[in-house]
Amino acid sequence: MTVLLAATAAALFAIGTYLILQRQLSRIIIGLGLITHGANLLLITSGRRGRAPLVGEADPSLMSDPLPQALALTAIVITFAVTTLLLALAYRSWLLTSDDDVEDDVGDRSVARGTGPDHELRDQMESMVAGEDEPVET
Repeated sequence: MTVLLAATAAALFAIGTYLILQRQLSRIIIGLGLITHGANLLLITSGRRGRAPLVGEADPSLMSDPLPQALALTAIVITFAVTTLLLALAYRSWLLTSDDDVEDDVGDRSVARGTGPDHELRDQMESMVAGEDEPVET
C-alpha cells in the first residue's frame, strides 16, 4: 500500500511539474495544486498507521505520529492562501489582457542572450580585476 501511495505522489509531482512549466496561468495554478496534493500525500504516508494519537486512549507504541498530520494541515492552509493569491492575479491579468498567458520578461531575455546589464557590469568588474585602469566600454 505504501508503494502505491508513493507512486501516486510521484505521479502527482510529475504532472504538476509539467503543468507549472506551461505558459497559461490557469495551468500553473492547477500544477501547483497537484504538487501540493502530492506533498500532503507524502506527509500523511510518512506517519505510520495506528490508533488516534490521544493520550490515555491506547498504548503509545500503537499510536500514529501526530506531526505529519499537523504538517499536512499547515500545508493545506498555506496552499489555500497561495492558490487564492494566484487566482486573484489570474483574474486581474484576465481583466487587463483578456488572456492568461504568462509573457516573457524583457530583462530575462537580454540576460539569456548575454547582453543584459548584469553582463556589462560583470565585464567591467573583470577588466578592473585584471588590472586595466579604465573599464571596458560596451
